Amino acid sequence: MNSDSAALANPVTASLLGAHAHLGRQLGQAATYLPGVSTFCALPAEPCAQDWSDLAKLLGPGGFADMFSSPALPPPGWEPVFVLEGRQMLWRDSRPLDDRLPASGAAADAPAVAELGPDDVPEMLDLVERAQPGPFGPRTRELGTYLGIRERGRLVAMAGERLRPPGFTEISAVCTAPEARGRGHAARLVRALADRILARGDHPFLHVAEANTGAIALYERLGFASHQKVTFRGFRTP
Repeated sequence: MNSDSAALANPVTASLLGAHAHLGRQLGQAATYLPGVSTFCALPAEPCAQDWSDLAKLLGPGGFADMFSSPALPPPGWEPVFVLEGRQMLWRDSRPLDDRLPASGAAADAPAVAELGPDDVPEMLDLVERAQPGPFGPRTRELGTYLGIRERGRLVAMAGERLRPPGFTEISAVCTAPEARGRGHAARLVRALADRILARGDHPFLHVAEANTGAIALYERLGFASHQKVTFRGFRTP
């Protein structure tokens, strides 16, 4: 795909200026999601001092700037919060998803995969607290479709759609409660989301921490391949 690099080089900017414009706010060339939706921020590829100043105004003093995969570094006075090495993975397999991984979790008595709605947010936040998949707020569900699996009425696994650069949809928040791991829930949810994304003509992609080798192996079995290395950075405004 010739458009891979252009569309995926800065997926936060592409999402905030496109499919997620209604969920963000902008000042000059700086943009960020609304509070509770996401902490991701966007700047031009080579931001100037004014761009950083506009972002600081959007976030307020001591605000958290999650720069995702942006390589740009802020001017002096911004406090570093974290640095995390990761990779971006892109769906590359032309085979049907069911041909790539045995559907061991699709037995007749397997828990159903269900779409999660506004009433499920408290359970989703509780699962995030237990499983720690990464950033997730009370309005993150508004970014796209979220699917979950319940056991005995309790939400034990979920995954959903996050960034939406043109032609692509990111799969994110893939998590399983500690007591329900090893049952194929994550594979079923990623496969179900990828099916939906492909059906509407988008290409699935995702991001994963470089140290999470188990997740990388799962995604490779599902048909994803490494596209590029990324460095996630966070800062606090002056």
